[in-house]
Amino acid sequence: MQALNTVYQYRLRKPFVKTCIWLYLKTNSPGLNRLMTVMAGKILNLMDLHQLETLKEFMEARTALYNQAGFVSTDPISIPHMFTIKEDMEISALLVASIAWGNRKSILNSGRRLVELMDLRPAAFIQGFTERDLIPFKGFVHRTFNEFDLLCFFYSLRNIYENHGGLEAVFSKGGGRSRDIRKALIHFHNVFFEIPHLNRSRKHLGNPAEGSAAKRINMFLRWMVRRDENGVDLGLWKAFRASDLYCPLDVHSGRVARQLGLLSRKQNDWKAVEELTANLRRLDPVDPVKYDFALFGMGVFEKESPGRMPPF
Repeated sequence: MQALNTVYQYRLRKPFVKTCIWLYLKTNSPGLNRLMTVMAGKILNLMDLHQLETLKEFMEARTALYNQAGFVSTDPISIPHMFTIKEDMEISALLVASIAWGNRKSILNSGRRLVELMDLRPAAFIQGFTERDLIPFKGFVHRTFNEFDLLCFFYSLRNIYENHGGLEAVFSKGGGRSRDIRKALIHFHNVFFEIPHLNRSRKHLGNPAEGSAAKRINMFLRWMVRRDENGVDLGLWKAFRASDLYCPLDVHSGRVARQLGLLSRKQNDWKAVEELTANLRRLDPVDPVKYDFALFGMGVFEKESPGRMPPF
C-alpha cells in the first residue's frame, strides 16, 4: 500500500504522461506494470495538449529508431522485400505474416524456406501448382502451423486470384466505400475459408467478428498500405489509407501500450485494438499505425533493458 501511495504522490507532482514514460524507462517491475494498467484508462482523458505533445514526441522518437532501413533484415517483412512484382510481394507477405509468431530467427528461416520451395516465384506457383509440386512441402511445420494449414492457404490463395480478383480486391470489396478495415477483415476471412478446409486452419487467420485482435493480418495490412520515405512498409495498395489501419496488437506491444497509458483493457482482443488505435489517432490521425514500430520495438528489443538502442 505504501508503494501505491508513493506512485500516486509522484503522479500528483508530475504530468501523467511524463510519469508513464519515466516508469517505462526506469523499471520493468511487474507490480508497477499492473498498476499502470489499472491507471491507464484515466491517463489520456486527463492529459492536456502539452502532455499529449510530450507523449507524441516520445513516440515519434521511438518510431524513428525502428522505422528505418536497418530494421528490414531483422523482421519478417524482409521476405516480401525480396520481390518486385506486386503479386509476389503480397502473397509472400501474407504467408510469412501468418507464421510470424515465436522466435524471430525461426520465422525468417521458415519464411525463406517457403518462398524457396516456391522457386522464388510465389504468384506463379499459386496460379499453377500441381499435386506433384506440393510434395516438397510435406512435413513443413512452424510451431502449430503445419503442412495441412499451408495447403489450405495455397488453395485459398488460388481461389482468391482466380475467382475474386486478388488479395487487394477482396479487402477492398469488404471495406466498401467507407474503407472499414474491420468489415474488410471479416469479409476476407469469409472468402478465405469458402473453400473446403480443415477447421484447425481457421485459427491461423484472426477474425474480429470472433473478438480476435487479428494481430498478424493487421500487420500484413500495415505492410500493404503504409508508405513513407523510409521504405520499410511496402505501400502497394491504394484501396485504403494509412489512417484506416488498426494497430497490430500482441503481448509485447500491449504491455508497452499499457505502461504508457495508451491502453487500459487487460485482454489483447479486438476491443483492445480499437482502444489502442483510437488513442494513437489522437497522436497522429493521418498515420497512427506508424507507432507500431515504437510499441513493437520497445516491447521486443527493449524488453529486458528499457531505453536501450536497437540491434541494427
